[in-house]
Amino acid sequence: MYKAPVEEIAFTLKHVAGMGEAMSSGLFGDLGEDLVEAILSEAGRFATEEVAPLAEIGDRQGARLVDGEVRLPDGWRDLYRNWIAGGWNGLTAPEAFGGQALPNLLNVAALEMWNSGSMAFALAPTLTMGAIEAVYTHGSAALKETYLEKMVSGEWTGTMNLTEPHAGSDLGALKARAERRPDGSYRIFGQKIFITWGEHDAADNIIHLVLARLPDAPAGTRGISLFLVPKFLVNDDGSLGPRNDLFCHSLEHKLGIHGSPTCTMIYGDGRFGGDKGAIGWVIGEENKGLACMFTMMNNARLAVGMQGVAIAEAATQKALAYAKERTQGRAPGSTGAGMSPIIDHPDIARTLLTMKALTQGSRAISYACAHAIDMSRRAGEASRHWQERAALLTPIAKSFSTDAGVEVASLGIQVHGGMGFIEETGAARYLRDARIAPIYEGTNGIQAIDLVTRKLPLSGGDQVMGFIGELKAIAEAVGRSNLDGFGETAARLAVAIADLDAATAWLLAALADGRAAEALAGATPYQRLFGLVLTGCYLANGALAEGGDGKGGGRIALCRFAAENLLAETAALRDRVVNGAASLAAARILLA
Repeated sequence: MYKAPVEEIAFTLKHVAGMGEAMSSGLFGDLGEDLVEAILSEAGRFATEEVAPLAEIGDRQGARLVDGEVRLPDGWRDLYRNWIAGGWNGLTAPEAFGGQALPNLLNVAALEMWNSGSMAFALAPTLTMGAIEAVYTHGSAALKETYLEKMVSGEWTGTMNLTEPHAGSDLGALKARAERRPDGSYRIFGQKIFITWGEHDAADNIIHLVLARLPDAPAGTRGISLFLVPKFLVNDDGSLGPRNDLFCHSLEHKLGIHGSPTCTMIYGDGRFGGDKGAIGWVIGEENKGLACMFTMMNNARLAVGMQGVAIAEAATQKALAYAKERTQGRAPGSTGAGMSPIIDHPDIARTLLTMKALTQGSRAISYACAHAIDMSRRAGEASRHWQERAALLTPIAKSFSTDAGVEVASLGIQVHGGMGFIEETGAARYLRDARIAPIYEGTNGIQAIDLVTRKLPLSGGDQVMGFIGELKAIAEAVGRSNLDGFGETAARLAVAIADLDAATAWLLAALADGRAAEALAGATPYQRLFGLVLTGCYLANGALAEGGDGKGGGRIALCRFAAENLLAETAALRDRVVNGAASLAAARILLA
């Protein structure tokens, strides 16, 4: 059973992500360590004792469509009600609407624990939090007044309606349409697919944020508007009114996250009588809905990165416990009678350490991204720097962490051996759940395009090159530390950072020369290269922080393991970036 790693999370927040320094400088107001500890401890307790025990039930039963209504797995409705009673939905929401306005860092830490307990369950608040931010940032005063308080409390949930059957990531091709009405409202018509928690029985109302196109809209993405479309209309006194003209047509039968209802939604077909058209209101300006939706999507991309971290943590815990109990063969050097625990075999130990390193590395990357977001809102004159840092880290946090979640979950099955392939052990569920995360909220290939073409050129490349300079300083600090156990870590970090530096310079030069296609041929390997280097450096930061008093043996050992094993890959990734275009062009004939 999963147990929330509260101490590890708190350490990473304080010593690696930057929360300790921010609190000391007063950037988080009167937030202190006692409150942080209390929030993390209670979130960990809830995830461990209430969420995790229902995960297997959710996976086995799944969400069900019964007589046109979606039913959650047994116990999930009460679980959600207990979750909102704890006030968890409003950790970072504005105080004016009932939120606590706490740093994003605390929220992503809590999200990690919810998702480790059950990724399928945690998807509901994840989408609601993103919808809150979109409405708060772009919605009219009337929309905020009507909807935000109930969304912040969690009494009403939110969704994101982008995808259509013919238009996946290409939103410019969407066909959902909107018609203006004299009273300032709109009528929405169309079909949306893959709508997470689009219909369920846990909340009194569901607030859909829907992308659609007006009749006179420009072509492509410049002609998309964003609309707020509630399941139930809201009366002037705040009570729920009649059912809106929208419904869940069907549920997808998925590889994983079975408890999460993934819906096909139909808008405006007149199913409930009356005039056809789901009633909605525009968020922001007409034809500028994509910018509004990206507020929600950027929130969701970091949250999805946390799903990767969460699955990796849970899979590692399960594999480690199994490896300590399972006996098989005689490990080298074994002197006891009988078979050895498989954790004593070198290959299993190496596998488990790889899982731990990827988990802790992806956690640190995602928390660092959340910290950059917090700083961008609090750092005054330095806000632009932190906005760019958050922008640079977001595609890495989303892609590297979700890839790590899949890799670690797969390694967890390998540790279990044949029993990992059997559903009753629970190891397979982590891989099935994790596999969606590199796909949704912009596939990891799209994240690589974003990283290379939009984020590397920020401030003429100064942001990324300055960041690499900070990483070099970490390697130098390791070399100066004189702490026992680091071995050749400093030198190996320096080599890996040099690989990243060279690949980055090559990509910036290619973009400057108009060779975007060549740059994109190596974008995905570059994304992993960046993530691995950050893993090594952030593990080093943690080791330095803990090892300053001579007690950092465990973190130093893991940092050294990562430097000598994971970072060995960076030279090959650098070559794939630089030579990717030529080899791809030569091999394309095989795809004809």
